[in-house]
Amino acid sequence: MSGNTKTYQEQVYIDYTLRLREILNTLPPFAKDYFRAIEPRTSAKTRISYAYDIRVFFRFLIENNPVYHDYTMDQFRPNDLDKIDPMDIEEYMEYLKVYKNDEERQIVNSEVGLARKMSALRSFYLYYYKHQIIQTNPTLLVEMPKLHDKEIIRLDTDEVVKLLDFVENCGDQLTGQKKVYYEKTKYRDLAILTLLLGTGIRVSECVGLDLQDVDYKNHGIRITRKGGKQMTVYFGDEVADALLRYMEMDREHAVTLPGNENALFLSTQHKRMGVQSVENMVKKYARQIAPNKKITPHKLRSTYGTALYRETGDIYLVADVLGHNDVNTTKKHYAAIDEDRRRKAANAVQLREK
Repeated sequence: MSGNTKTYQEQVYIDYTLRLREILNTLPPFAKDYFRAIEPRTSAKTRISYAYDIRVFFRFLIENNPVYHDYTMDQFRPNDLDKIDPMDIEEYMEYLKVYKNDEERQIVNSEVGLARKMSALRSFYLYYYKHQIIQTNPTLLVEMPKLHDKEIIRLDTDEVVKLLDFVENCGDQLTGQKKVYYEKTKYRDLAILTLLLGTGIRVSECVGLDLQDVDYKNHGIRITRKGGKQMTVYFGDEVADALLRYMEMDREHAVTLPGNENALFLSTQHKRMGVQSVENMVKKYARQIAPNKKITPHKLRSTYGTALYRETGDIYLVADVLGHNDVNTTKKHYAAIDEDRRRKAANAVQLREK
């Protein structure tokens, strides 16, 4: 392996960091202080999302507030935040429901999107308020958007069977180029779907896997969780069989582009698969067996978590295996689960009857 070869996580960090710098150049200069301050406790991806959200706020002021109509981004100063009152914030919340972005594309925010943008703005204001750079914080005087509980979308047990069976056998229904493409990707796609359904790992963790991350002897994969924490997740025989078959029928014979030699899952362009590619692949197959459900890789993760809890009744094991790290969860109870207990997850969820 070349000394210059970077891991997937290292490359993602570099890409996100450079992207964030580009976005920060389109924000008021003083905003960089805030993003520097939140760096230790947030991921680069989160900071990018916040930067986009904060930029929307300042563009709203330029477009809708007469005081700032002739402003450019670099003219804003911290004291301008002090000039905003609660009614301005309420108008901004209304604006966020439907607005146009730089490309004049209409953006419609759901409850979740609206809440995230308001959370970003509140965090932004709080930083300058706590540091006594501004004297007021109007975001604290406005009620945040209410989030309603949504039904958890997941595949039922019979739908899991149908999905894997479909991927394994749908080539009989195809002709021409579609059949050629299917045959090229069949074992890879089956391995990815089986892995996602059999371990509950995130799609970003899946595409980040290298060949050496898979321990076939102990049925474990070494993944990098959010925040950079490494963890071993164990898998059952079905996942092992799908991975081994992919290796034997496809990956071992693959030619890769430079820098992609270690990637476990490859695209047809001979480089590491990306998150978007896996998302598209999952949607392509899932709509064939569950057309009324919007199935994504995250929904496969929910499918696994539900099945694991149903089979084990151990909510702390589920939280540990899924790598949950939410302030509302009792993290201290599952953080200390040892390796032997975690191994219980490997064969607990049966995807297809033998």
